[in-house]
Amino acid sequence: MAAYVERVRQMGRNPHLLATHVSLYNALFVCWQRSEYNNPFPVNRRMLMSYSRIASTATYHKCIKELETFGYILYYPSYHPIKGSLAGWPEDKHDSRSADSEI
Repeated sequence: MAAYVERVRQMGRNPHLLATHVSLYNALFVCWQRSEYNNPFPVNRRMLMSYSRIASTATYHKCIKELETFGYILYYPSYHPIKGSLAGWPEDKHDSRSADSEI
């Protein structure tokens, strides 16, 4: 959990990231917890937008792409209406073996 807090602090110091990025990152963290800490884990846009309180799909897509570009997440979009997308934590920041693992 300490690594999660440190990552959010790093995000706060990054001048390119806004509150929407942090909110989406937190929504991803919730999805990760709900998937029993699997890496990667299933996500869907509607759920992430709801959890992060992002109202615009354009903002959502911009934020998720930037989180991936800056190395905070891995994102595997499916582009399929039934198959879900996957998200994950970069391996050097994550150990998927326990709930107390670091991101």
